[in-house]
Amino acid sequence: MIRICSTEDVPKGTAISADVDGTPIALVHGEDGEFYAAYDECSHAAVALSEGEVDGCTLECWLHGSRFDLRTGEPTGLPATEPVPVYPVDVRDGDIYLSLTPSNGVTR
Repeated sequence: MIRICSTEDVPKGTAISADVDGTPIALVHGEDGEFYAAYDECSHAAVALSEGEVDGCTLECWLHGSRFDLRTGEPTGLPATEPVPVYPVDVRDGDIYLSLTPSNGVTR
């Protein structure tokens, strides 16, 4: 697993963008208190998901309003129909780590 940042860098209910070995990642502190990581590009349009709104365990693309479940990567609202890769996250000693192997099997 790769260290990304401190938990303090991602306030609850927000998302930040991170470049992890050339892979754009949207790192999210969900409203449920958990941390999530998804590929930082909407599967409908090439737009950074990290610039969207966090709602519960979903992240909304700001351009067309597609929502993605941060646990599965599945779209929960149109116009997106394809899932985005999501990545395993581990929090240790106040730091956030992730694996670049998608937990949902989706690749980009």
